[in-house]
Amino acid sequence: MISRKRWLVVFVYALAMAWVESAVVYYLRTMINRLDPYQANPFPTIGGLAPVEVAREAATLIMLLAVGLLAGHSWRTRLGYFAIGFGVWDIFYYVFLKLICGWPHSALDWDILFLIPLPWWGPVLAPVLISLLLVLWGTVLSQFESAPAPFRPRMAAAGMGLLGALLALGVFMADSLAAAHLGREAVRNVLPIRFLWPQFCAALLLMSIPVMQLVWNSSRKTRANLKTGCLEQEPL
Repeated sequence: MISRKRWLVVFVYALAMAWVESAVVYYLRTMINRLDPYQANPFPTIGGLAPVEVAREAATLIMLLAVGLLAGHSWRTRLGYFAIGFGVWDIFYYVFLKLICGWPHSALDWDILFLIPLPWWGPVLAPVLISLLLVLWGTVLSQFESAPAPFRPRMAAAGMGLLGALLALGVFMADSLAAAHLGREAVRNVLPIRFLWPQFCAALLLMSIPVMQLVWNSSRKTRANLKTGCLEQEPL
């Protein structure tokens, strides 16, 4: 299967997973009367739903990783397809929730993004921006060859990307981390008031650095291939 078809298959798979995720979350939030998660007592205790939900989130990541491993033929393309799947799944999760129940009302609505290891809070726009970056990065990784890059600049870009990811995680979990010393119930009842947009924008910029380097190296490779092809076709 050529790479473009693989890209499309991963896209459709992630689209289907996004619908399943949206439907499950819709059922769950309807049961606990939390279609809008930003309200008092955001995690009401009902039976054994909490550990099941945490396990479901972990299983979702395993499924996305598995499709990346199956679609790719090298570590580079496998990572790329995983990034595409994750990004498409996350973006269309919100699209389908909007279609199903009318939420989110805007891109700035607060959402509980993840539960491992602590609840992540953030406006819907924040994870969508990261997911768009992941789709771009994954597409370049899986669809285009990259010119060899010097080791140090490549590692520096990867390090800045990792630093950006850690900073973004800190922003998403800032309120939960601040309440962690007060105990589990305090963390469960946290309702963030202000999102740290300056820190998040810095994290997004750092995460975009390896993407920009990859796009640049891929464009260099494409230009070199085109130039080589033109030289080979010149008449003697």
